[in-house]
Amino acid sequence: MVDYLDTAHGARLAYHQQDGAGPGIVFLGGFRSDMNGTKALYLEDWARAQGRAFLRFDYTGHGESSGTFTDGSIGDWARDAQAMLHARTQGPQILVGSSMGGWIALLLARAMRDRFHALVGIAAAPDFTEDSMWPHLTEAQRAEVLELGQTALPSDYDDGPYIVTRKLFEDGRDQLVLRSPLPLPFPVRLLQGTADEAVETQVPLRLLAHADCPDMRLTLVKDADHRFSSPDCLALITDTIAALTPR
Repeated sequence: MVDYLDTAHGARLAYHQQDGAGPGIVFLGGFRSDMNGTKALYLEDWARAQGRAFLRFDYTGHGESSGTFTDGSIGDWARDAQAMLHARTQGPQILVGSSMGGWIALLLARAMRDRFHALVGIAAAPDFTEDSMWPHLTEAQRAEVLELGQTALPSDYDDGPYIVTRKLFEDGRDQLVLRSPLPLPFPVRLLQGTADEAVETQVPLRLLAHADCPDMRLTLVKDADHRFSSPDCLALITDTIAALTPR
């Protein structure tokens, strides 16, 4: 059964949570994804078998949470995640950020780094609106964003075109994490597929070089794509989390 958190900023966030041993695991989903994706459900099943605390949720405008996707932005979704951590977790957590969720996790690290036991980024996509999405728009699409406030983009997942907004790009520029100091005083593990067409391998390499982190490692998986959901990739995610857990 889905539970809901009513936040101070007026959102109603859908979530699933299970109790268990700490540090808890919090899954941060990607752009236009929801908490019922393959990785989130696999991690929940694994955490349950291990007796571990686990939390997954939908950002506003995603899945079963309130709001409309086109009204949201990176800052809004980071605020959702921060509210969820404050309300539903205690003590340091292992944050697992998939794609955009990796960017959200890095924003949370700036705001509440004492709540991190570790961070696991799966095809983490910091600054993607500025560094990947905007440069790939056509001149006509950029004009639509600036003049009409939005444009439609084709989807890679056979669910039809989707809308990106001027707010998404403008707010994204206020949330960039690769242009200023980024202290991460906890273990960070980055997992990346070499066949990922959405997040190129230069992205985690740039993050690795940029962040001030004493314990940061990048694992590249040959031929893995952006979904990172093959049996071997899923096993790598849980093995990574297990290795970060105190014995």
